[in-house]
Amino acid sequence: MGFVLGLTGGIASGKSTVLQFFKDYHFPIVDGDQIAREIVRVGQPALAALVAHFGQEILLENKELDRKKLGALIFADATKRKELDALLNPFLRKAIYQEVEKKKKQAALTVVDLPLLYEGHYERLMDQVAVVYLPKESQMQRLMQRDNLSKEAAEQRIASQMSIEEKKERADILFDNRGSLAETKQQVNTWLKGQGFL
Repeated sequence: MGFVLGLTGGIASGKSTVLQFFKDYHFPIVDGDQIAREIVRVGQPALAALVAHFGQEILLENKELDRKKLGALIFADATKRKELDALLNPFLRKAIYQEVEKKKKQAALTVVDLPLLYEGHYERLMDQVAVVYLPKESQMQRLMQRDNLSKEAAEQRIASQMSIEEKKERADILFDNRGSLAETKQQVNTWLKGQGFL
């Protein structure tokens, strides 16, 4: 049975960059965001559950989920965000669990990419959790630039997650992303070599 590494971080902390280092070495990846998109495709029971709760207005004309409309609805309202999470959680948890079980039989190391790993209590599925760290001020700047957001909108998105400092405290492994790309990659390589995966 392979080792399962949970990978998380704050929004715009550089998690995708770190994930790419693992992809470059061809370790299998379980992508939480991709699974979250798949479970709300047309015809999937999770989408039916969302429509039953939030109404037809969250759908596009072709019956696909209108992500922009749903996003606007939940980012502005903490109660609705909790309702969404509660609705999707059983579907998402089951799909992630199945994917992890399948992949860990195939490789020495499987990386599970989950932005809301701690928020969803997925750490129990992992052998260890790595957090990609960037202080909140840097997160804000990156997020505003990357997604062309106002300061207020960026703050809303960051506030919707557990604080990066709390994630840092809970991490088994910390990949500090304040330096250069090469420095971050070096941290990943050092960990992989230390574990005998390289």
